[in-house]
Amino acid sequence: MIDPPTKFAATAVPENIGSQLFSLTSELYPIPRSITGHGFRRSLDVLRRFLPIEIHEVPSGTQVLDWTVPDEWNLRRAWIKDPDGRVVVDSDLHALHVVGYSEPVHAHLSLADLQQHLHSLPDQPDWIPYRTSYYKRTWGFCLAHRQRESMRPGTYEVTIDGTLAPGHLTYGELLVRGRTSEEVLLSCHGCHPSLANDNAAGMALATHLAQFLSLRSLHYSYRFLFIPGTIGSITWLARNEETVSNIRAGLVISCVGDRGDPTYKRSRQGDALIDRAAAHVLKHRAGGHTILDFSPYGYDERQYCSPGFNLPVGCLMRTPNGKYPQYHTSADDLNFIDAASMEDSLRIYLEVIDLLEHDRRYINLSPKGEPQLGKRGLYRATGGGDLATSQLAMLWVLNQSDGNHSLLDIAERAAMSFTIIKEAAAALEQGGLLQESE
Repeated sequence: MIDPPTKFAATAVPENIGSQLFSLTSELYPIPRSITGHGFRRSLDVLRRFLPIEIHEVPSGTQVLDWTVPDEWNLRRAWIKDPDGRVVVDSDLHALHVVGYSEPVHAHLSLADLQQHLHSLPDQPDWIPYRTSYYKRTWGFCLAHRQRESMRPGTYEVTIDGTLAPGHLTYGELLVRGRTSEEVLLSCHGCHPSLANDNAAGMALATHLAQFLSLRSLHYSYRFLFIPGTIGSITWLARNEETVSNIRAGLVISCVGDRGDPTYKRSRQGDALIDRAAAHVLKHRAGGHTILDFSPYGYDERQYCSPGFNLPVGCLMRTPNGKYPQYHTSADDLNFIDAASMEDSLRIYLEVIDLLEHDRRYINLSPKGEPQLGKRGLYRATGGGDLATSQLAMLWVLNQSDGNHSLLDIAERAAMSFTIIKEAAAALEQGGLLQESE
């Protein structure tokens, strides 16, 4: 049976949810995270104030599919001193100033030699780029190109004070249990330091989404993953290969805070329930949207959708990764996102989940001819004129409910929103005309 609307309502979120999402993003934003290390753990500790997230620690050197869990990286501080001894680049001022996974170093270098280890953006001279070198041992600094050009010849002192040694890869996991063991996977990466849209906003949205679902009566169980990008999803898949068959749908949460229109990237399957659900929700919302076909480039959806797993996992975002100038730069800051956009993203996720929760197949219990709706209080008393939308929806549901068509099938054929069809089915079921198909 369809749950009463009070048990799951996609619109039943607090009025100030946008400000709550932005506040949590702001707290996560400055934490110096990477794919391993104390920064990632500290971020999970923040989220554990809201959720009972289970922490997993996987030792360095562990074989995970075709990959190996790398050594753990922890940075205390990195800086460059100019020939006069002044600190001109400092990771304490911005986490992006140091190349992620840089080896420890303390050296005195000429400017010419130092330039081999500097990264900047000539086309965006005031922004600091985000650079990493997870699997190749090296070191480096990132800075604004304007500052780089102002550096005068001389001897510079460089220090990267940290460790790169055997440790652990950490990830967080939470299962919000529903009535069935069938799962919806919701995955977000949390390894990027000081990038608001990519992906502190995603961590905040996933947290509040899990909070919301944990208080509802649910059909599906919802598995939330807070992982380092790429190596995190590969590690989780390697450790859960025998049980991923429970996943019926999934979404990768990324880039949910910017002001762009919502975008959905299809799973590898292309026409899975999650693909149809996300596309349907976006089609029936006000404003623009974009639907992208699957490609093996992007975030962790490409791991979940690899041919050996082929899970029905898409990516629901606003402006896609790499499609906004601020991507992977210091300009992806708290000014680039806003509370209204984050709230809108959360509501879209809830609408998609609402569809997943209520997409059922039904049997018309009075299939021979059109049943009389009026005597059941389901039809207006007088005939003639145009049918009201809700009444037309009832007729569509009755006509198509032969056990072979889901409510989403009916909504798509009727060119109506799923919400209208769902409400019509609930009314017909209450009126004794529908029965959920096994």
